[in-house]
Amino acid sequence: MTSMKDRERAFENKFAHDAEMLFKAEARRNKLLGLWAAGLLGKTGDAAAEYAKQVVKADFEEPGHEDVFRKVAGDLGDRADEATIRQQMAALMAEAKSQVLSEYE
Repeated sequence: MTSMKDRERAFENKFAHDAEMLFKAEARRNKLLGLWAAGLLGKTGDAAAEYAKQVVKADFEEPGHEDVFRKVAGDLGDRADEATIRQQMAALMAEAKSQVLSEYE
């Protein structure tokens, strides 16, 4: 009985850890996306950092990533098309996961 409870507890801990890591990676991706978009908007320094924070906050409007996409796409207008933004989101998610994992090694 104890081994079954230990396995259950280990599974729950792994699930919680994986969810936390995904949350951190998504937040990091959104920050990186915000910095990328800020560059296209001509923002630098503190203005770019503040814009990146706004992109991170946009992710809390609804479940999923569409709120972030809409924020960035709306702000960029003709500076980047949908495919470019979505491609950048995917590439930055891979980079963000790598960064987050390297922090825990």
